[in-house]
Amino acid sequence: MKQRFPRSMTMVLALGGMMAPFAITAAQADTVVKIGFSSPLSGPQAHYGKDNENATKMAIDDLNAKPITVGGQKVTFELVSEDDQADPRVGTQVAQRLVDSGVKAVIGHFNSGVSIPASRIYSDAGIPQLSVSTNPAFTTAGYKTTFRLVGSDSQVGGALGRYAVAQLKAQRIAVIDDRTAYGQGIADEFIKSIQGLGKQPVKREYTNDKASDFTAILTSLKAVHPDVIFYGGADAQAAPMAKQMKRLGLNAKLMGGDMLSTPTFIKLAGADAVGHFSAVPGGELGARPAGKDFEARYKARYKQDVVLLGPQFYDGVMIVADAMKRANSTEPAKFLPLIAKTAYKGVTADFSFDGAGNLKHAPVTISAVEGSNWKVKTVVQ
Repeated sequence: MKQRFPRSMTMVLALGGMMAPFAITAAQADTVVKIGFSSPLSGPQAHYGKDNENATKMAIDDLNAKPITVGGQKVTFELVSEDDQADPRVGTQVAQRLVDSGVKAVIGHFNSGVSIPASRIYSDAGIPQLSVSTNPAFTTAGYKTTFRLVGSDSQVGGALGRYAVAQLKAQRIAVIDDRTAYGQGIADEFIKSIQGLGKQPVKREYTNDKASDFTAILTSLKAVHPDVIFYGGADAQAAPMAKQMKRLGLNAKLMGGDMLSTPTFIKLAGADAVGHFSAVPGGELGARPAGKDFEARYKARYKQDVVLLGPQFYDGVMIVADAMKRANSTEPAKFLPLIAKTAYKGVTADFSFDGAGNLKHAPVTISAVEGSNWKVKTVVQ
């Protein structure tokens, strides 16, 4: 005989059957965590930004391939990527968009001039910002949310200044900067370094980060016979500068910071790149087993070499995930204090931060162009 149920019970059973799959799905659902990223993805500095984005995507994919568990749930990471165009005004708009989108941390920005104003927005939101920006001012505002993944301009500019005087035996040193927060900052630190060694710049000149013709500046410098010209700026300007130095018969060595230390500088300057120097805030990537493995995987995936600081962006993502796991929480209020207590062995460095968010024990790698490649000359600890 067919069993009959009261209408009310029938509805309960029906609803229960409908709800069961949803209950199972909810129990098994991942925790989706958004990670923000920003760098210049368009314009003359896009090659830096795409390198950073490529490496950040690698980190997200590596984490999702071997998911971590936080609060009893598997975490799936989602990248929210923004183009700040290396523009401080655009960068602050991007920062607010990232905050509004619900990201739990931001890896970026690339340029100091963008990172510095954006840092206040992230601080107000309580969201950690891990950046490769090198201007010392990035970590002097007292925000507990800012962390620098590389050495500062004080370390890089200082190392280059000491190298120019002690190793290159430079007697007459000229300085040019592009008036950006990065260019001016590293030039200032370079000058402090040579002044500490009893040298004064014979001349300081200024340009901008869109310039390509430096004939007037270099002609002015030629009159003071420099043996080293330090340039605070990017590779897109340093390359034509090197070519114009050669054309004008300026035999000085060109020196610059990390934004000069790229394959792009060599490609654009051609044979005129040979003999010029740069310094990168970080150790030699291939000297670390994890770094060497990263280089190989990056090249296999993207069919190109690492451009510059992409590996540090990779490490930034991993530091955030490590802090979440240790805090057993994906909420910034819980895991942010654990970033400050980080002791993480990354592909680029052994990471720990001082009270201001600066990387402790930050090495600087000085290289020169030989043939068609950058060759490491020394690593300064």
